[in-house]
Amino acid sequence: MNQIITRPVIGIVSPCYNEQEVLPETAAQLNALLTGLIQDNIISEKSFVVFVDDGSRDATWQITENLAQQYPLIKGLKLAGNVGHQNALLAGLLTFNSEADALVSIDADLQDDINAIPEMIEKFVHGADVVYGVRRERTTDTAFKRNTALMFYKFAKKMKVNLVHNHADFRLCSKRVISALSGYAEVNLFLRGIIPSIGYRREMVYYDRLERFAGTSKYPLKKMLSFAWNGITSFSNYPLKLVSVIGFVIFAVCLGMSAYALLSLFSGHTVPGWVSTVLPMYFLGGIQLFCFGIIGEYIGKIYAEVKQRPRYIIDKKAE
Repeated sequence: MNQIITRPVIGIVSPCYNEQEVLPETAAQLNALLTGLIQDNIISEKSFVVFVDDGSRDATWQITENLAQQYPLIKGLKLAGNVGHQNALLAGLLTFNSEADALVSIDADLQDDINAIPEMIEKFVHGADVVYGVRRERTTDTAFKRNTALMFYKFAKKMKVNLVHNHADFRLCSKRVISALSGYAEVNLFLRGIIPSIGYRREMVYYDRLERFAGTSKYPLKKMLSFAWNGITSFSNYPLKLVSVIGFVIFAVCLGMSAYALLSLFSGHTVPGWVSTVLPMYFLGGIQLFCFGIIGEYIGKIYAEVKQRPRYIIDKKAE
């Protein structure tokens, strides 16, 4: 059981990519939140906020450096290049794990309600190692985004991927959870699937997602689909099993078609024309390409893993 910690050191890790419009407001709100918790003797005065600059092309890092000078609780971590949201988040978690009892991950766009963080801390203090921020509902989403998200969770469940429904990357993790996370060396990161697989005691905090304060989303439809597919293929070999199922079904259909063709031949009712020849070829060819694509996806992941390249490179810090 996790030991109860009084006045824990809490770190808030926020990955940023081209967030110059929203960063000053995010820093002000998170600084005010931690300052209030420190004054109420809920958390330690050593608590902090760290913004991880994921190779931004705008003024995100310059603003982060200025914020670190303006607010004593704010730090910055600049990565040498753009490595993606999941790797940037991991860089912040692993780099600052030794400085905190627990780390809260939250995006910089202020859509996740920071007022849920005190409840997360309370649950951590009372023994939870992981506290997931879970959306109550998706009324702020468009109908398209709401329905596609629902489809994703249903599909992921069928693919045997262990996910927390309506949870993104807004969570609190204890020091020992992140220490365990450091042992996961895969390049194809999907933290929403990795952290639930670690185990330890978990709790939920429910909140309403807010509108983006400023700037534009860094996750258009193409990126969201790629992220979802990466998550499924990183945590389930079920699509490969699906290939076998498809192959068996096609084999059974072909047996039936062969039996029908032989029966027609012996009864003298053969049907002339190219349709009966070409359509099965197109059908089988499409299925084969689909299966080769799934197999190729897994081979590509194996290729990325065996190279064992670093997932991120730290350029500098601001404190």
